[in-house]
Amino acid sequence: MRTIAVLNQKGGVGKTTTVANTAAALAAMGAKVVAIDLDPQAHLTIHLGLEPQTRESGSYEVLIRQAKFEEQILLVRMNLWLLPANINLVGAESELVSIVGRETILREAVQSSEDRFDYCLIDCPPSLGLLTLNALAAAEEVLIPLQPHFLGLQGFGKLLQTVELVNKRINPNLKVKGILLCMFDSRASLPNEVKADIEQFLNNARGTDSAWAQAEILPVCIRKNIKLAEAPSYGKTIFEYEQDCHGAEDYRRVAELIQDMAPTSGTPDQEAPPIEIKSIPQPDSEAPASQFTQPISAPEEQETPDLS
Repeated sequence: MRTIAVLNQKGGVGKTTTVANTAAALAAMGAKVVAIDLDPQAHLTIHLGLEPQTRESGSYEVLIRQAKFEEQILLVRMNLWLLPANINLVGAESELVSIVGRETILREAVQSSEDRFDYCLIDCPPSLGLLTLNALAAAEEVLIPLQPHFLGLQGFGKLLQTVELVNKRINPNLKVKGILLCMFDSRASLPNEVKADIEQFLNNARGTDSAWAQAEILPVCIRKNIKLAEAPSYGKTIFEYEQDCHGAEDYRRVAELIQDMAPTSGTPDQEAPPIEIKSIPQPDSEAPASQFTQPISAPEEQETPDLS
């Protein structure tokens, strides 16, 4: 199983949109995919058509109550499972502080399912706290969605520094594999200048032992597309909401690029242990869930966590 953490400590850059639609595209290609929602705002859970539950369940239960990963995931689409989130995750950071091995709880929980899935995509919260550290400890690859403007670059160095710390102290397999430019407007000069600056920065890291030495800007940008913003309010992926729009076209291409980078060992079609289907919620095709259309604002930058 390839485990990919979709990470950026700045909110509103396209993390949840990227996880939901890339996971859906990979599942449509026949891969078995599990998506993990680690954001207390539960936007990924909402995007995939589930109303966040007030009871303790999903990722909170796995992290705090040591519940079995397989018992908490839900089948939400064909070939696509979800470990949902809810507001209880707000208190998870403080509850994890006193737990021994707090940074590797998610990794240990997911290990039992490594043979059952082809991909695991983790939607990280907009912070660099213990929830994000659990995601980085469990992952081998980091995908960074980035909005190509000045403010979007401000926390980029801090983000890479955090990945480097986790790589050296907790997870030596962790590498930054890709930068995905979101809300990209090729007609404006600033996005292209930002892209060029990032390319130069990454080229300077080639041949070093840094965690981003092999990182590349993905050769597809997510173009500005209002349909991508509308789809979550209906609990649908972009392919269910408007399969012929630019957003759907771009995320299909992202899924193809990720699939092309897959290791050659093993075959996705080989027989794996059966996966228990807990429930199959159906997205509401009627009116949008208006109560979910106002996202909670998130801090733009957080302090780098102390891993000493």
